[in-house]
Amino acid sequence: MSDLASSDRRAFLTATAAAETTAADAPVPGGTPPAPPAPGGAPARPADGTEAARHADRELRELLEEVDPGRIEDTVRRLAAFGTRHTLSSQTDPEHGIGAARDWVHARMKECARASGGRMSVRLQSWIQEPDSLVPTPTRITNVLTTLRGTSAPNRVYVVSGHYDSRACGAAAADGDGPRVDDDASGVAVVMELARVLAVRRTAATVVLAAVAGESHGLYGASHLAGELKAAGMDVQGVFAVDAVGGGAAGEAGAAGDGARARRAVRLYAQGAPVGGKDDSPSCRLARSVRDAAGDTAEVDVRVVHGDDRDRWAGDHVPFLERGWPAVRFAEPGGDARRPCDVDHTARVARVTAAALWTLAQAPGAPAGVQVRTDELGASAELRWRRGTESGLAGYEVVWRGAAEPEWTHVVEAGDTVQHTVGLSGDDVFFGVRAVGRNGLRSPVALPARPR
Repeated sequence: MSDLASSDRRAFLTATAAAETTAADAPVPGGTPPAPPAPGGAPARPADGTEAARHADRELRELLEEVDPGRIEDTVRRLAAFGTRHTLSSQTDPEHGIGAARDWVHARMKECARASGGRMSVRLQSWIQEPDSLVPTPTRITNVLTTLRGTSAPNRVYVVSGHYDSRACGAAAADGDGPRVDDDASGVAVVMELARVLAVRRTAATVVLAAVAGESHGLYGASHLAGELKAAGMDVQGVFAVDAVGGGAAGEAGAAGDGARARRAVRLYAQGAPVGGKDDSPSCRLARSVRDAAGDTAEVDVRVVHGDDRDRWAGDHVPFLERGWPAVRFAEPGGDARRPCDVDHTARVARVTAAALWTLAQAPGAPAGVQVRTDELGASAELRWRRGTESGLAGYEVVWRGAAEPEWTHVVEAGDTVQHTVGLSGDDVFFGVRAVGRNGLRSPVALPARPR
């Protein structure tokens, strides 16, 4: 990492820490969520034994129980009450338009941060967007960023975003109300509820909860945030765009093909493997972590779709994908963004997002520098990787699956080491490595780099 990148990284963390918080420090829960089940083979065990897993399970369930559908409904109603949140609408009217929505979100996020004892900070990220086909004049666009700084791995970052802008009939038509409770007041409500329940907790990694703007005009807010994180040299290991998740009521017969089941389902778009590649993508591996966490909540059927997004759509996860980071998008199955918000469905999505975020932010980061070397006869494979530096790291596991298998089927404990040999041919199976924390939590799997 260059000195410039290191300086930018410090500047990003300093900027978030400098935002206003006023409450004194207070004891906070320090537990972690349950480890996902081991993928076949020998059972994976928490590095510190079953007590760590019990504590982790209790802390996660307490967090999920605090997600409040009533607060989510209040947030959605208040955002809709601004009439329009169009990017080109008024930024100075205190009651109507995107400026009023921005100021309200900012104030509410600052209220959440006051409970954090200084660990959570809130700031406005503003810039002037130059004219283009949908922005006729130079226009100020503002993201509201809430950052919970990690305690032991602050440079490792997870992002959850929802866009608070909306539009009525057209991207260039600023006149007329377009409250858009589903697209995307529902996603912003999830982001704001996560800020509230996380404010009194500590995470190992840094969490950025972003209410972004300019989505309807070209993903401007997400692009600006992604660019700042890239310039700062942050290690972004997961991005969740929560966009139009309030349409559980849209799961009527025919809307998603299976009637009432769709009311308890959410689509998770994850970029697929490269054409001709024999492995899956980082986003697919992130989606598996989400699905594992969702299994613990037993509330939502997470339907992973191996694609960037719906046809003719592009969400706020795309600018992060373009910079090489794992990024996925939550969206309702089928549905119509103009429908009323199903608050219970939105709360279920909030719990799944919270479970995945909490698990990843408390687990070690994914291993780096994974390589595999097979012997001359191809009867065994040696995997190597770089050891992480995080204080909570306990060791590593090697996983594999058959070439035709979609999921990892076997796991072996490699221990606190940087290499492990498996008596299998790399021609027959796919290998991966994941980190294990002392709390029993596991990182997403990292695949070996392809030979050049």
